[in-house]
Amino acid sequence: MVRIFVRCVIICGQTCKHVFLRLVEPEKDPDFWKEWAQRTLKNALTLQDLNKNVAKNIILFLGDGMGVPTVTAARILKGQMSGQSGEETQLEMDKFPYVALSKTYNTNAQVPDSAGTATAYLCGVKANEGTVGVSAAAVRSQCNTTQGNEVTSILKWAKDAGKSVGIVTTTRVNHATPSAAYAHCVDRDWYSDGDMPTEALQSGCKDIARQLFENIPDIDVIMGGGRRNMYPRNTPDVEYPGDKKHNGTRKDGRNLVGEWIDRVKDKKSYYAWNRKDLLSLNPNNVDYLLGLFEPADLPYELERNKETDPSLTEMVDVAIKILRKNERGFYLLVEGGRIDHGHHEGKAKQALHEAVEMDRAITRAGLLTSIYDTLTVVTADHSHVFSFGGYTPRGNSIFGLAPTVSDIDQKPFTSILYGNGPGFKLVNSTRENVSTVDYGKYLQADRYLILPRSSYIWDTWNVGIFGILFFLLFYGMLCSC
Repeated sequence: MVRIFVRCVIICGQTCKHVFLRLVEPEKDPDFWKEWAQRTLKNALTLQDLNKNVAKNIILFLGDGMGVPTVTAARILKGQMSGQSGEETQLEMDKFPYVALSKTYNTNAQVPDSAGTATAYLCGVKANEGTVGVSAAAVRSQCNTTQGNEVTSILKWAKDAGKSVGIVTTTRVNHATPSAAYAHCVDRDWYSDGDMPTEALQSGCKDIARQLFENIPDIDVIMGGGRRNMYPRNTPDVEYPGDKKHNGTRKDGRNLVGEWIDRVKDKKSYYAWNRKDLLSLNPNNVDYLLGLFEPADLPYELERNKETDPSLTEMVDVAIKILRKNERGFYLLVEGGRIDHGHHEGKAKQALHEAVEMDRAITRAGLLTSIYDTLTVVTADHSHVFSFGGYTPRGNSIFGLAPTVSDIDQKPFTSILYGNGPGFKLVNSTRENVSTVDYGKYLQADRYLILPRSSYIWDTWNVGIFGILFFLLFYGMLCSC
């Protein structure tokens, strides 16, 4: 019986492998995803009589890691910040008339990452985990699989159509999400050439920071972090000159910021590295803006230095005022990227405040545009192993304890829980008594974990898509993610 069982396992394993290979092979062709998207779009358009006008402007808000549980918790937090119980509050995206769910898997991963998903929703083609702007025929970290497998993003399509285009993020401008808008790279971690293996450089692959300025050299607005990837190695940072960890990282000796400034010097251009400079500009006198406000990612909203670092809302405000001057319209990608980082670190308070700040940015965008010519879509790239429950009463602090104790160890627990991560903690070989935790600080809702890890990992929940107008005309691109 044992031999029969083992043989069956082997046969089933071989069969599953063959089935997987048959499924994956067609997915390496970008046309596979484009044709699937068109079929889905045509079917959706027959379901009801919708506004089928073409949008002049498109704004895509991407909450990195903002799964449905995060949206729900952020909604409650927003209300509680205004003195309400929270559950009845509406986020700006809750007011949008169209809602859908999106599958987030990568072609080689059940649980996706931000690079492969960015390629899906920006280029309309599903891709492998860890790769940006290339099809599934490209293999992560293998430089020689790049050429011939590049896919084009909606930002490039918009630019080719004569529209103004922009990227705003709270992460590095060459991080996974924004990079898929302009780069073709088999490794999301190749931020500068200082992060690349010698073999890849010798084979002709370009780092992502370099591609930002070379692939689509006339991106109208670029704002976020990532200064250190733009300067030669050991160049002191303008804001932190005494801190070597913020020094430039480039091995090729190039100053990409200086090159950008020189290239657009005869145009209405502006470079800003702090909030004061950004808010002092007159958008009517600026056509090209580069804003790099930190050496790496921008700080969390709760930790933001309001003298030097702009908020996401402030960046969105300036971006739209510059881009909307184009009579042909504009495309703007806005990423609330540090929602994801807060969850990775087990800091639910940070993550949820980032989501509330993105909600403010969405509100501001709505005030600066018209629903009659602007399509605004809000979505996420993946979720997290984040949840909350515990039979909490209405109005209970979203960062508070559940009203009862565990019936196993008779200790209290937080209503917010993570399924895995860095905070698994034992005190005298038992779970910590979390009623002694100071919740005035960051809530690290990781006191009750199933699986200890050095950081929290994503999960594969479907994510929400919220559309305000012309939704189905854009859905054809999104459905492949």
